[in-house]
Amino acid sequence: MKSLSAAELLGVWEQGLTQYPVQRSLSLLAAACPDQSLEQLGSLSIGQRDALLLTLREWMFGTELVSVVYCPSCRDRLELTFNVGDIRVSSNADLTEVHLLQIADYHVQFRLPNSLDLTTLIPELVPDLAAVGSIANGTSAQQQLLDRCVLSIHQGESERAIHDVPATVLDTIVEQMADADPQADVQLDLSCPLCGHRWQSTFDIVSFFWSEIHTWANRIVREVHTLASAYGWREADILAMSALRRQLYLGMVGG
Repeated sequence: MKSLSAAELLGVWEQGLTQYPVQRSLSLLAAACPDQSLEQLGSLSIGQRDALLLTLREWMFGTELVSVVYCPSCRDRLELTFNVGDIRVSSNADLTEVHLLQIADYHVQFRLPNSLDLTTLIPELVPDLAAVGSIANGTSAQQQLLDRCVLSIHQGESERAIHDVPATVLDTIVEQMADADPQADVQLDLSCPLCGHRWQSTFDIVSFFWSEIHTWANRIVREVHTLASAYGWREADILAMSALRRQLYLGMVGG
């Protein structure tokens, strides 16, 4: 994997304007991993994919992350500052591995969800799933995801379909999927300094990184316009400059 140039990142942003979140994640990785096919990248588990996106984000924008959340109790605004290392999870997840699970007299084989699975759920999947969630409160998309990832369920000598299995069994399967791929479901433990309410908030690297890219892209386009108007330079030449040099030239234009 490699870092992206300003021109490459701007190209991915432009492409991503008409994409769903899961497609944006693959576009970013495809640009950063030119030696791997889109199918290979799409076959990574969600946690493996998100681990790569965390690394790419660190390379592009640094280690510090700043996010804003609102207390669900009093609606006070909280600004969170943390590092990439704080949410990076060590995982031994292996996409090729078939996971075996016994729940009472049910014997289950499953694999971990990946981005190719999520793309098959579009347009039902809006926004992207950060985690599978509880099947007891599930959606049609979650049911379809289990249909793809649960390879077999046997009760004794008899094979069972997913819709014939108790919800408690499906809940356990979902929990085991999450445990096997922890980077796919990053939870932040939060506490409101105003009212003392405590809760967990899901951190989704795909939406977070894309929001940062969108802000960056709008700024860089304005910078290109300013410098091109002032000096007659081509977009490619302006984007090839370091951020420091662009700011120096912008300072002279403004001065």
